[in-house]
Amino acid sequence: MTATDGRVADAVRGSWVDTLAPAAWRPYLRLARADRPIGSWLLLLPCWWSAAYAAIAAGQALPNLWHMALFAIGAIAMRGAGCTYNDLVDRDIDAMVERTRSRPLPSGQVTSRQAKIFLIAQLGVGALVLLALWNPFAWAVGIASLSVVVIYPFMKRITSWPQSVLGLAFSWGALMGWAAAFGRLDAPALLLYAASILWVIGYDTIYAHQDREDDAIVGVRSTALLFGERTPLFLSLFYAGTVACLGLSLWALAAPALAYAGLAAFALHLAWQVRSLDIADPDGCLRLFKSNRDAGLILLAGLMAAALLKALG
Repeated sequence: MTATDGRVADAVRGSWVDTLAPAAWRPYLRLARADRPIGSWLLLLPCWWSAAYAAIAAGQALPNLWHMALFAIGAIAMRGAGCTYNDLVDRDIDAMVERTRSRPLPSGQVTSRQAKIFLIAQLGVGALVLLALWNPFAWAVGIASLSVVVIYPFMKRITSWPQSVLGLAFSWGALMGWAAAFGRLDAPALLLYAASILWVIGYDTIYAHQDREDDAIVGVRSTALLFGERTPLFLSLFYAGTVACLGLSLWALAAPALAYAGLAAFALHLAWQVRSLDIADPDGCLRLFKSNRDAGLILLAGLMAAALLKALG
């Protein structure tokens, strides 16, 4: 792997970015992680959960499909913007880590000035999505998320809990679906947000085990380094908290039984992750991390079925 071949060490080979995108676009698409959609999925799922919660509360058979589409576009744009910003802040650290030194910024494929212009463009798309919700309260909630996004890249330098700040940022969508539907925040949305934060801390701890040796060398901190061999225990606690908060939120929502069935299946998936975790296997950690998309879709399916049942009943 060399900097000149344009590829990134930890990216999937033969993705659409490698095979279909124009050559001039590829460094920017890689900067936005367009070849690795898992991050967009994990940012999007709490948004869709929240929209499904709003549908259940309103007695609607389906979540607001306009909101769902906007959240999908916004998740892609804001995940790309977050990755671009994070890489701008971390470019010197990334140059010292084997897995990340071939990324567009540390390898010189994209200059800092080019990355900043690209960042502004992605933020512009995110702003248009927010405006399209046409709800001043949702605008305020969405704008407030930027305060967490801005500080996140610096947290690994000052605390062993950067995953908790990522949880605050990546879970923000759990507030947005409800805020866009009702113009306020209520207990079900707040409990959903708490559940998502714990879920993110859990799955990002799994992800961080890929880099723990390099992180220790360069002085970057994480829950993976903090927990070490005790990671399965802490992961069990975070995932149990996730399920408990989701259960409370469904109770506050007066959700039908199908929602609890979805929660049970989601809980089984999280238990499988804990049982399967081997922190000495980076490839296995990545697979488990990515499996959280499926876990989130399982929960979403239960919520959507519950919304339909409530509307028909």
